[in-house]
Amino acid sequence: QVQFRESGGGSAQSGGSLTLSCQASGYTATRCMYWFRQAPGQEREGVAILEPGANTKYADSVQGRFSISRDNKNILYLQMNSLKPEDTAMYYCAASQSFKCTSDTFSSGLEKYWGQGIQVTVSS
Repeated sequence: QVQFRESGGGSAQSGGSLTLSCQASGYTATRCMYWFRQAPGQEREGVAILEPGANTKYADSVQGRFSISRDNKNILYLQMNSLKPEDTAMYYCAASQSFKCTSDTFSSGLEKYWGQGIQVTVSS
């Protein structure tokens, strides 16, 4: 079982930056870690994946602007730069329920543990 405490959301101007943090409890070293987001009236979409081997994957819409990472205190981060109004959404961190995840995609359907979500609002 993995649980999360998310922080760092809020408001930013277009072109600005925010960093989301997600403190995980439980074993995550060999799990795939994720950030997803969901805008009002839209489906949840994948933003970034961090695989146990440190490989990262990003949605095309955030490639080159967002960066996923984690530290040795079991905190998952999402550094968001050059923010755009279309980045406005509720952001969720997640971890694969499998602790033997070596690689994943946004659409695999792999079962996950989810955080409660944190709001990011970008104004133009």
